[in-house]
Amino acid sequence: MNDFYYRKLDAYNLSIDYVIAIYDLLHKYPTSEKFVLCDQIKRAVISIPSNIAEGMGRFSVKERMHFIDISYGSLSEVMCQMEISRRLKYITEDEYDNIENLASRISMTILGLKKSLSNKMNNQQ
Repeated sequence: MNDFYYRKLDAYNLSIDYVIAIYDLLHKYPTSEKFVLCDQIKRAVISIPSNIAEGMGRFSVKERMHFIDISYGSLSEVMCQMEISRRLKYITEDEYDNIENLASRISMTILGLKKSLSNKMNNQQ
């Protein structure tokens, strides 16, 4: 088995794309947000693929599911921050829509991964 097989997961790859898309948007933010909102967004968005990778590196299915839950929570956090950004007019409606569409795709893949892990855990019992 490939030690880093999480790299083949759609949830992981889409979330890496999401990190890049978010970082591209953050260049537009005012300097006053560099150490506030931008830093918080960066931490949250990086958490999405990082927790998928860490979870898939665990041997216990229960632990894997825990890290997938954290990843999903981070995705929700980023979407909240993007809504704040939109309302503050740091990003446009179109940019927000693009980010939200990608987040929806990631959400579906994370939930699919969690369902798969849940089925695996149920079959082990």
